Amino acid sequence: MYNEKDGVNSDKDSLEKGLGDDVTAHAAVVSDERYHFETADLDRVQRRLKQRHVQMIAIAGTLGTGLFLGLGKALSGAGPVGALIAYSLVGTVAYSSLCSVGEMTAHAPVSGTFPHFAARWVDPALGFAVGWNYFYSNAITVPVEVTAAQIILTFWDDNEAHAPIYTAVICVFVCMINIFGVRWFGESEFVFSIIKILLITGLIITGLVVDLGGGPTHDRLGFRYWKDPGPIASSPLVAAEKIGLGRFLALLSVLVQAAFSFQGMELVAIAASETESPRRNISKAVKRVFYRILVFYLCGLFIAGMLVPYNDSNLLQATGNAAESPFVIAFSRAGIKVLPSVINAAIFTSAFSAGNSFLFCSSRILYGLSIRGQAPRIFSYCTKNGLPIVAVLTTGAFAFLAFMNVASSSEQVFNWFVNLTTVAGFFTWLCINITFLFFYRGKKAQGFDRTKSAYYSSLQPWLSIWGAFWCTIFILINGFAVFFDFDASDFLVAYINIPIFFALYAFWKIFKKTKMWKPMEMDFVTGIPTMEETELPEEPPVTIPQKIAAVLF
Repeated sequence: MYNEKDGVNSDKDSLEKGLGDDVTAHAAVVSDERYHFETADLDRVQRRLKQRHVQMIAIAGTLGTGLFLGLGKALSGAGPVGALIAYSLVGTVAYSSLCSVGEMTAHAPVSGTFPHFAARWVDPALGFAVGWNYFYSNAITVPVEVTAAQIILTFWDDNEAHAPIYTAVICVFVCMINIFGVRWFGESEFVFSIIKILLITGLIITGLVVDLGGGPTHDRLGFRYWKDPGPIASSPLVAAEKIGLGRFLALLSVLVQAAFSFQGMELVAIAASETESPRRNISKAVKRVFYRILVFYLCGLFIAGMLVPYNDSNLLQATGNAAESPFVIAFSRAGIKVLPSVINAAIFTSAFSAGNSFLFCSSRILYGLSIRGQAPRIFSYCTKNGLPIVAVLTTGAFAFLAFMNVASSSEQVFNWFVNLTTVAGFFTWLCINITFLFFYRGKKAQGFDRTKSAYYSSLQPWLSIWGAFWCTIFILINGFAVFFDFDASDFLVAYINIPIFFALYAFWKIFKKTKMWKPMEMDFVTGIPTMEETELPEEPPVTIPQKIAAVLF
């Protein structure tokens, strides 16, 4: 039996970062040799992300406008309690997906991550479909965040003629950070994550002070707005007298928006092949994400719901900058004048950081697809420093789609692209959870002891079943509003991703004649580095600063 913590495998069991032709890899016995994975070493990225990088990326890497500005939209859509319910539910689904991909990554910290896991343990066609689906959704999210960053700047400069200039500068900087290499990416995300953590922590603390009457006006709000206009808003899709149905539909509308705020948590798993001591660091990161959801999302939303009524007219103004944040609205009314500009500056860095992270994610997924023959080989080319430069440049080109938003004639097309990304994110989570269920079944059948892994969740496989169930529901209800006032284009935008995903699956299934893996055919060894190869000796903290850093990172 092979156990990761025992370190019993020899170097010949792995292909970590380039071994010779004499390597002997051990794989499960399969009935058809066409389904063996290649043992040729193609993974040339290097482990340059340190523990502090990974921990901060896990905590705040993809926190962007979906959280800082999206809270106001969620509040106006479902009310304070309704938004809390929606975000809590989506948070559990996001957490289930992260626990699933975290355990699989702890077993196999290799390039390609969950698309490769799906191909390796479910069906190569599923890996192809989820890989290209994830690449597209993240690549198109890069210009979304670039556009968001540009719009945030209108808080200080509302001259529309300057929009193309700001967009170009942001695009160039986002691309350059990724072109300089993973170390630069790690350092930049470390700094941005600290700024975002300070921002949301400051907003929560200041919001609580204002709510309790500590602002210049000394107006104690308490739970005033939970009583009037009430805890849960009603959807405008139905008549006002249908209170129950209206509130239910309001909850559904916020579920989709909440999902966009949570998407991107799997970034730490994607970075595993470029992380020092990936099994130890990824395990720590996954364990701490629960607190990120609890503190940043739910506490932030709870405080925001006490500061501003959900029917406040300012919440409905889609400015795209800090002016629509419930915190800024409340602080301005409380007489705190300097904070809005500070908050807007921090939100700008969060949008820039999110774009940076999504570019990293999509380029590494494209690279992972390429080294396993599911994308053109050119995308697997790496520099001597381990940078998949062709994949990065190709993905970086998507950032310049942000210019579509500058021209009103192409703005609608850009918005269609954006709307597709949310459903694509649901498919990603669904496939991660399905893959884990196959992974769990295969390990059990082959006699692997999951508790010997660097990371495992005692709540599995129930977490994955929970996540898969709700992801399916989210995909189906994504465009429910269109059925109340049917519009063909809105219907296509809401549901076109479903046939696209299954078309990708069918194409690879038919083209390569793939089949689903049986439990005893699943390969849990070939090309997977051993603990000795990936893990550096852990140095215990000695000084007080080191002990503090050990707790934080």
